[in-house]
Amino acid sequence: MMDFTQVKAAPSPDLLTPDNAVMLFVDHQPQMFFGVGSGDRTAIINSTVGLAKAARAFDVPVVLTTVAAESFSGPLLPQLAEVFPKHEVLDRTSMNAWEDAAVVEAVKATGRTKIVLSGLWTEVCLVLPALSALGQGYEVYVVADASGGVSPAAHEHALQRMTAAGAVPVTWVQVLLELQRDWARQESYGAVMEIVKEHAGSYGLGVVYAQSILGAHAAG
Repeated sequence: MMDFTQVKAAPSPDLLTPDNAVMLFVDHQPQMFFGVGSGDRTAIINSTVGLAKAARAFDVPVVLTTVAAESFSGPLLPQLAEVFPKHEVLDRTSMNAWEDAAVVEAVKATGRTKIVLSGLWTEVCLVLPALSALGQGYEVYVVADASGGVSPAAHEHALQRMTAAGAVPVTWVQVLLELQRDWARQESYGAVMEIVKEHAGSYGLGVVYAQSILGAHAAG
């Protein structure tokens, strides 16, 4: 039976906040993008950069990792590196980022328990660390549109497998707005609107339109 005395205006502890999340970007590299067939690669790049800018706007800790950067997969996506120009990129040999001590230590060092995970390919480089982190007590939020697999089936079945294990599928705009959560938070409002206008497609155009109308009315 529900205890109404416990009902109050307060956020759920399940929500992502700038204080409880860490973002882990896995293998956003040229060779990995070449193999993506689950969706439009330009859209995945756009979502990835939007997600990265969300982390920067809210000062969410970020871990960047690549696999075999010098021998096979190439460097970190330039647009992603540009968001974090001075950030260390942890290169690995293991397909499972959670089997690389440097990556795990970097996540642990943040003290955060909610991992916002994105990368290529969904069915390998996301499934493996997602299941591994879940098995060690972390909460994992998989950013579906900032990730891609070699085929639509591979991407979808990987998301299903992670969800069945307890991961939460999300999108990059969802993460951005969950971090903002209240439009009265003026310290991040401007940055959020700029990210939306640059990366959120028709939503961003709507913001441009609304601002132009409101600006015209204010000027009048």
